[in-house]
Amino acid sequence: MTEHDDIDSVSGRSTTGHEWDGIKELNTPLPRWWILSFYATILWAIGYWIVYPAWPLITSNTTGLFHYSTRASVAEDLADLEKLRGEKMAVLGNASLAEIEKDPALLALARARGKTVFADNCAPCHGSGGAGAKGYPNLNDDEWLWGGSLDQILQTIQYGARSGHAKTHDSQMLAFGRDGILKKGEIVTVANYVRSLSGLSTAPGFDAAAGKKLFTDNCTSCHGENAKGNQELGAPDLTDRIWLYGSDEATLIETITNGRAGVMPAWSGRLDPVTVKALAVYVHSLGGGK
Repeated sequence: MTEHDDIDSVSGRSTTGHEWDGIKELNTPLPRWWILSFYATILWAIGYWIVYPAWPLITSNTTGLFHYSTRASVAEDLADLEKLRGEKMAVLGNASLAEIEKDPALLALARARGKTVFADNCAPCHGSGGAGAKGYPNLNDDEWLWGGSLDQILQTIQYGARSGHAKTHDSQMLAFGRDGILKKGEIVTVANYVRSLSGLSTAPGFDAAAGKKLFTDNCTSCHGENAKGNQELGAPDLTDRIWLYGSDEATLIETITNGRAGVMPAWSGRLDPVTVKALAVYVHSLGGGK
């Protein structure tokens, strides 16, 4: 303690000389063990920078003396897994879809592989069990926009819908209101007519004859004269009480006014051919495949 030290009268300890509103700052050094621990963490960090990938460069990063990365470790684990699967997956790849469904062992392998891939890539939209959600088709029922046979499911998974792929399913519902094809009152009439096709209630004063004429003039080219839909165009059946976006009047008015053009990505460029085939078999086995 020097003659310049200021001693706090309450604690009896020296202060730093700083004071705010009568409150003095005590000069309390950090414990030695804390200081040593702090320096140890600095040394540990320097060592970590040296032995592990740590510093970004212009086009890459420092690899470290150990050349270790979690991504590389995962890649090695996946490569080892593919080696174990290799022979069986090769057999699966060489078998046709029909042969896979007839062979219990291949079917079990395809379902197991497909289930994992479905959970990683498809469940965010279609749900973990394939039950779908608003705007995302239910894969458990027998209603398929583009067809539910094994070959049709495979094609849909490979190339998607409106995905931009050259072989994608590509069609689009017209925006009858936005493009001025139908007036607001006509859209309301068509919406109620479509509801009536599934036995749903209609608005008071609904003119069924006018609705039928509007539907015939504007909608049958895609949905068919009997409104049963057209899988070649991805046009849904409007009589089965299965609705992708909803069946209430407001939703149907929105659909007719602005159209619908849902997009499904093409998985052929993201998953290998054998995995895509296994995924098709799994989706077909969910209960709705034809």
